[in-house]
Amino acid sequence: MSRRLYSLLLVLLSPALLAWMALRARRAGGDWAVLGAARFGRYRPGTPAPAAGAIWIHAVSLGETRAAQPLIRALLDRGHRILLTHLTATGRAEGGRVYAAEIGEGRLLQDWLPYDFPGATRRFLRHYRPAVGVLIEREVWPNLVHAASREDVPLVLASARLSESALRRTARLGGLMRQAYARIARIYAQSLADARRLERLGGRAVSVSGNFKFDVLPDQDKAARGRAFAARLGRRIVAIASTREGEDLPFIQAIRRQRDRDEAAGVEADQPILFLLIPRHPQRFDAAAEQLRAAGLPFVRRTGLLALGDGGSSALEACRGAAVLLGDTLGEMPWYYAGCQVAIVAGSFAPLGGQNFIEASALGCPVIVGPHVANFEQAVADARAAGALVQADDPGRAVRQALQWLDDSAARTRAGEAGRHWVERHAGAVARVVDGIEGLLARRAPAGPAAPPA
Repeated sequence: MSRRLYSLLLVLLSPALLAWMALRARRAGGDWAVLGAARFGRYRPGTPAPAAGAIWIHAVSLGETRAAQPLIRALLDRGHRILLTHLTATGRAEGGRVYAAEIGEGRLLQDWLPYDFPGATRRFLRHYRPAVGVLIEREVWPNLVHAASREDVPLVLASARLSESALRRTARLGGLMRQAYARIARIYAQSLADARRLERLGGRAVSVSGNFKFDVLPDQDKAARGRAFAARLGRRIVAIASTREGEDLPFIQAIRRQRDRDEAAGVEADQPILFLLIPRHPQRFDAAAEQLRAAGLPFVRRTGLLALGDGGSSALEACRGAAVLLGDTLGEMPWYYAGCQVAIVAGSFAPLGGQNFIEASALGCPVIVGPHVANFEQAVADARAAGALVQADDPGRAVRQALQWLDDSAARTRAGEAGRHWVERHAGAVARVVDGIEGLLARRAPAGPAAPPA
């Protein structure tokens, strides 16, 4: 497919695509500005824009925004100005929360990435005039890449990943995507397997730098508060984190079965395991609460504990008889992971590709994932080989594996320490990419005045 044909199809199909975006936004909640001017690369006179030379980073959604945090922090610490763009409301909200101070100081500006129409991408780049663009993981859009090439904005694809199935899907577009990948100045792959697939798709300057997620430092204050809360509560805790569509109910059913077994065995009321159920997206918090209620499982919500005073006696008392703590907050994964003894990381028990489990390993949690891990294939294989992670076929087996680790403190400690060391060994991706970005900036820097003749 040619880029012109792609653009024509995009225009012809735009009513359906915009309707789909509006439906997605309605289901997800938040302000998506689906028909906002910035989505079409149009800006009112006086719209704030960093001076030419800022580094533009595109983090499409929540996961990419979190993954990009150590890169953004490193660039800010070196004095660079940042333009941060997103496609989803959750990504934009997370960026606004994390970089509130930098936004207030004018060192970082957020905006929407425009849709991939030729005019929209061209106007976006001419308005902001970035020196370098950094696309996180796999956000390669043909017209965006073409416009960057025309406007002389070198692009970097950082912490890049490409599964075998994604390679097959993308390759069906033929020369369209091969040309786009070939125009990217530098590609930093998460693994050697990713690098080879990216080269097969047309990438040229491809190297292996590693995964940014190994460089994300968990918030130590939140982690300390999570550990302290768990210690005062005195219960064994299993986190079921980042559940996605279709995963909550099977886990709730598995918890119900375990609760019934405990009651039949005569386990004391204050001894049963406390499960943390943490949906990935906020629009599903209430639905998960309804499912817990329908299953007859006593539960409390994390927002309810915060209202009672985080860590106080009232919050602890509210958890005493609960089977489940529903994690209905954002930005608190260090609190959840630090407070549990075992982490089941979902998004992998349905064919969704998996979710990031590296933060759990960094905090010393032994990890259980499901069979569907295409988005983290290499990381799962490496963590499993290191003894930090096991895979389970379904939620029921995952819960049973968690119980085995709870009953075997030595095995649980070995797995947790293996995970911590594994994360430490793989850190460093951000430093490699920062060096590459600054190398591109140095090439673009105007030459100094000629030396006077001797």
